[in-house]
Amino acid sequence: MLRFILVLSLLVSGRFAFSQSISGSWFGKADVVVQGVYNNYLTELVLKQRGNEVEGVFGYYFKDTYQSFFVRGTYNKETRAVRIKNLPFIFYRSRSTVNGAECMMDFEGTLRVSQVKSSLNGSFVTIDKYKYTCPEMRVSFNLDVSTKNLDSMLSNSIVGKKFWMPQREDVVVKASAPLVNGSPNTTTIAPAKITDSAIDFNERNLVAQFTRRKIVYIKDLEIASDSIRVSLYDNGEIDGDTVTVFLNGKPVIAHQELTARAMNIYLTLDNSKDVNEVSLFAENLGRIPPNTALMVVTDGISRFEVFLSSSYTQNATVRIKKRISRH
Repeated sequence: MLRFILVLSLLVSGRFAFSQSISGSWFGKADVVVQGVYNNYLTELVLKQRGNEVEGVFGYYFKDTYQSFFVRGTYNKETRAVRIKNLPFIFYRSRSTVNGAECMMDFEGTLRVSQVKSSLNGSFVTIDKYKYTCPEMRVSFNLDVSTKNLDSMLSNSIVGKKFWMPQREDVVVKASAPLVNGSPNTTTIAPAKITDSAIDFNERNLVAQFTRRKIVYIKDLEIASDSIRVSLYDNGEIDGDTVTVFLNGKPVIAHQELTARAMNIYLTLDNSKDVNEVSLFAENLGRIPPNTALMVVTDGISRFEVFLSSSYTQNATVRIKKRISRH
């Protein structure tokens, strides 16, 4: 009986300690609190807690731009409230993300833990200087339970602003984006004036090969955002599998080797289509056929894992449909 009570107390105390921690990798979707239809912000937050303080990296994807920043904030263990000040957001009605106005906002959220999931619910609140211009944005972050090593994730984070210039493992792509060529260590877009014809030929060649193969639909996903993050890993032994990713029949990133480390692609979906299709085209089968990959799709609210297998005769494809809001 004494042993049972001891084990039970350890389990309860362990769960309580876990529930009090804000440390982790969080993903969410921020919606502007105004009437009308506007692009939402696909957001990510990687935090490490030290006592009543937190630090980490905050990032968001809006239209064609991904931005990320080192952040510091506070966490109240008793109320489970977290606050991070002075986060710059591109103004939600900006026509251009290159030189659009920015709104400085504070994040205020509350940690909620249940047996099902952990969430961080709150708002990005406009500071006084911008309160008549920039509306509040509501967000609900979910904990990515698959993240194991926060220190490694934070040390490898790329902080900055990207305008169509993908960095190592963060690729920003629109539905009608130009073809991007890459490898595990370099991902670049060649200057258009010099290599337009080469890119056009490469794209036509890839499309011709793609259309000759059978489309195999693996899974249908319903998402709630205008954009998604697609992370690709080699699903089996790391054996040199190389792929091209297609969005609606057009290549968006080519010649990419799959490894145990994520290749992240941020895609803006085509809202004129009822269904968007993301396909994996095998360029080789590695040392161990077929070409296999784990695709993780995040829309800011939900996280989907899809196992894909492609070959020289078929393209593994995921169909993505925008969820209709019931509000």
